[in-house]
Amino acid sequence: MDYNMVGPAIVLGVSSVGSSIGCYIAGAASHAVMSRVEEGHGKFIGMSAAPASQSIYGFILMLLMSKAIQAGTLSPIGGIAIGVFSGAAFFASSVFQGRVCATGIQASAKQPAVYGKCFAAIGIIESFALFAFVFSLLLM
Repeated sequence: MDYNMVGPAIVLGVSSVGSSIGCYIAGAASHAVMSRVEEGHGKFIGMSAAPASQSIYGFILMLLMSKAIQAGTLSPIGGIAIGVFSGAAFFASSVFQGRVCATGIQASAKQPAVYGKCFAAIGIIESFALFAFVFSLLLM
């Protein structure tokens, strides 16, 4: 059996599942708020899309990992380890970012002036996915 693409598949799959869950959490909050407010719906939709970025990190890492494995600079076992742990970091970041986006959507519906400030917490959580991405690249 060929294990060359297991690690890349894991990182893409786990990060995409996490992004789906995070976008669901934030999207559900967005819909609830849009039913109560008359305007500003676009900003709620935009905030609810933030957890999707982790699936992009997973996709890029999948491509780079598969090339490194094929080139022989990364072993399949190393690829599986990087895939599992970076995928888990992307998953957790996506889910918790979705939760923070949901509270940001609710807060900015009640007090519109805090909308921009809510992106600070969203960005902090995003940074952990970015760290996992960069550290995975360094390991490869």
